[in-house]
Amino acid sequence: MDYISLGFFGLFLITFLSATILPLSSEFFLLLMLANGYDPIFCLIVATAGNSLGGFTNYGIGSLGNLVWLKRLGMSEIKIQKYANRIQKYGSWLAFFSWVPLIGDALLVALGFFKSSFTKVAILLVLGKFLRYFTITLFYL
Repeated sequence: MDYISLGFFGLFLITFLSATILPLSSEFFLLLMLANGYDPIFCLIVATAGNSLGGFTNYGIGSLGNLVWLKRLGMSEIKIQKYANRIQKYGSWLAFFSWVPLIGDALLVALGFFKSSFTKVAILLVLGKFLRYFTITLFYL
């Protein structure tokens, strides 16, 4: 599929999917869009929206989790409590780093699983993702 020909919908789709476990490069696609003359401000808004909604999806998946499942997978109560303490210690601030490859998705799932404040997570998640795309757009221009 030629995502460039899909325009902003393609950008939204790629950025949304790259916020999940799919190994896609939303940054590369954003740069392709900019190189093809698409409006930088609108690209920034669409990329941030798509990637943020993908992040909210990860948070939502995590919030469906159940401690019993972790125990069935062989995780000890001590280890579960250790992770819960880390999430509580750093709280919603971890959502700011949800743009980091490999760990960002897991952070959001964990924040959802341990029921971190959705409002705080949402604000920091969007801010982190916006700043990443803003930096890429700024360096391109």
